[in-house]
Amino acid sequence: MSLSDCKYGSNTHTDYTHSLHSLPMAENYGKRPVRTSFDVDTNLDIKWSLRNLRSISKVKVVSFLMGLTLTFLITASYILTWDRKGLLLTPSPYQLRPVVVLTSTAAAEAPSGNNLIDMKLLAKNISSKLEYIPRKVPDEKDVIGTDSNLFSVIPRHFLPGIKSPCWYEEFSSERSTDLYRRNLFTRRSKTFKTVCDHLRTNFQQHLFHRGSKVFRLRCLPYFYIIGQPKCGTTDLFHRLLLHPEVKFNTMKEPHWWTRKRFGYIRFKDGFQESFPVEDYLDLFDLAAQNIQEGISGNSSGDHRTLITGEASASTMWDNQAWSYLPSDREGTKPPFLAQDFIHTVQPGAKILIMLRDPVERLYSDYLYFKTANKSAEDFHQKVVNSVHLFQSCLSERSLRSCVYHTSLSNSMPVRLHLGMYIIFLLDWLTVFNREQILVLRLEDYAANLEVTIKKVFDFLSVGPMSQQGEAALTRRPLSNTRRTADRNLGPMLPATRDFLREFHKPFNHKLASVLDNKAFLWSNT
Repeated sequence: MSLSDCKYGSNTHTDYTHSLHSLPMAENYGKRPVRTSFDVDTNLDIKWSLRNLRSISKVKVVSFLMGLTLTFLITASYILTWDRKGLLLTPSPYQLRPVVVLTSTAAAEAPSGNNLIDMKLLAKNISSKLEYIPRKVPDEKDVIGTDSNLFSVIPRHFLPGIKSPCWYEEFSSERSTDLYRRNLFTRRSKTFKTVCDHLRTNFQQHLFHRGSKVFRLRCLPYFYIIGQPKCGTTDLFHRLLLHPEVKFNTMKEPHWWTRKRFGYIRFKDGFQESFPVEDYLDLFDLAAQNIQEGISGNSSGDHRTLITGEASASTMWDNQAWSYLPSDREGTKPPFLAQDFIHTVQPGAKILIMLRDPVERLYSDYLYFKTANKSAEDFHQKVVNSVHLFQSCLSERSLRSCVYHTSLSNSMPVRLHLGMYIIFLLDWLTVFNREQILVLRLEDYAANLEVTIKKVFDFLSVGPMSQQGEAALTRRPLSNTRRTADRNLGPMLPATRDFLREFHKPFNHKLASVLDNKAFLWSNT
């Protein structure tokens, strides 16, 4: 996403020459004693009030104190349960004092003190906390126990001789009358509703008959593009659709594994309704029908090699839904991650990850999702506040706990944690083998599209494209580029960039080490 941000680069201003490696807090500024005085009449009124107060009956005083105590206890009970229940509007325990954002000149003249963000010290703290023991993967039976319907619908083994993970599901003729009409995805996507109308017209001819029973072919995605947001996933997905073996996809981002299966579209809107697994599988019926044609021999070419996929950019990192589910379990880390479920139903899945310089990713994310009053200065203020909130969390919790902490992420004015790629990647590597995960850089994708796409095709084991197909792929316009109004705002402040580079440096070093690729240091971006 936002491929053009990388392709055309970002110009930097030269007016700012000092980086904000330490930013003072505002608590010591403007403190003066305030004098208050009362005139003579006021003093008389107070004395008169005190005399009348003594005349109040003891019963009224006791009643007043009991009411006050009850109010205090009720208020305290709400405060104590807020964080555990994870309410969306719950104040974070990391609400901090306001942070003063200084200009480059002020930063050079800023006095030292105890209320500064010492980036070198913070980076050192992050580096030390990055050396942690990998998470304990939950037992398979516990994963299955959380959603018995999911694991009763999807079998443990798939059809041999077919590249995609497919199986036959017994089909009842009673269901043909309302086929796809109740699918919740059709209510939110006109494009998918049109696809379903097409699928419905020739559905019967794609059924498989065995004796007196009728079956339909069901398929899961062969590959998942799992993240990250604003890293080119949209452009990659749509170019993959130009390959003849991948073209039968209907929706890029269903967000089913992370949100919709729990009943959430946007967490800020609260619970709506859970999307059943059957609705998710319908998204891949277009591919399933074409694969069935290959099995039945009703098509030219071997459609058994067709694959399908999806590209929900939330799959890599978003596990917030667990915070909003009723549970007796306390803690800030989710008990299960999206990859636990994907791996349990589909241990051979192919995982694609697109990343970019986390500094540039955050600015692109800010410009894309914020709708009003955007500016480089506003972005800088939000970055500093977010870093300070994260620093406060680190003083109390582990690094991984802070990255997954829902209340903290809801409190941060920019999505700082999405650029901490290594935390999420390490968790994916606890269930999937390294050979099943391809990690790409948006910078490489933009600089040499043909080489990067070929790497993806090889990873997915799809055949080469024709010259005409390759030409169409390279000529395709960029997807989801930066809006003109956002481009006109210009790049982030140099001070902001320097500040974020220092913050992300330890995360990038660990990422480059795990991937054995120094390009992920983003030192030459």
